[in-house]
Amino acid sequence: MTGENSQSLAKITKNILNKNGIKLNKNLGQNYLIDKNKRDQIINFGDITKEDVILEIGTGIGTLTIELAKRARKVIAIEQDTKIYEILAKRLKDEKIDNVELINDDALKVEFPQFNKIISNLPYQISSPITFKFLEYDFDLAILMYQKEFADRMNGEVGTKNYSRLSAMLYFKCDVETLANVSSESFIPKPQIDSTVVKLTPKENKISDEDFETYSKFTKALFQHRNKKIKNALIDSRHEICNLDKKEMKKRLNELELDEYYKKRVTVLSPEDILFLSKEINAKLSE
Repeated sequence: MTGENSQSLAKITKNILNKNGIKLNKNLGQNYLIDKNKRDQIINFGDITKEDVILEIGTGIGTLTIELAKRARKVIAIEQDTKIYEILAKRLKDEKIDNVELINDDALKVEFPQFNKIISNLPYQISSPITFKFLEYDFDLAILMYQKEFADRMNGEVGTKNYSRLSAMLYFKCDVETLANVSSESFIPKPQIDSTVVKLTPKENKISDEDFETYSKFTKALFQHRNKKIKNALIDSRHEICNLDKKEMKKRLNELELDEYYKKRVTVLSPEDILFLSKEINAKLSE
């Protein structure tokens, strides 16, 4: 919390929570942003116009929602906690804001209405599955706040500890740009780790939807055993990619002349390598 502006947002937030008897549970990812300067910076990163329909996941009491609604054509705001949802619904009514479609549901389970930008301080415990879900939709850009360690993995380079299923999946879908770090002091309750604001910009399709679906299955299978050699990782995660038993899968893998890959460990495979292997091996396993 720095400066008068951030204190005023902190005071507003605390007053609303106290008035409604809300105790935030950081185990549920309920860390509310109370730094007005950071809030405004995140919104400005979105380059919002009156043509934009913004998707926001995990609205909380509306710290982003209300300001987004003032700039965008519409905000689709999803909040799972019913009591928090009701607080935001009342705030929107009191402030006569009528361009927010407020949804009280689990963002991982609902079909998103049409939108073109995503701007969210995401609940941290769903960071991975919600990011993979975003990749199933077309959008212009996403401005998202994650725990710093998670954001570091989004841009993990091949062979490093940050290289992961996440970075491999994003590679063919989005350019990932780190925009700003946000101190843990900017939230209540204060989390144990700092946060990072990331911009995702979808790439023109480098691979077909069919190839990406195959790539996605193989990436998941491989990174379940990130420190194993490729062949062993695939056999151990065969349930992710086929219905063959261990013996039959080994036989088919051996029929492919891919020994130079099989001996490598998962973390040294580039996304292009994984794509090549997934297409070659999938064709063989599907025979």
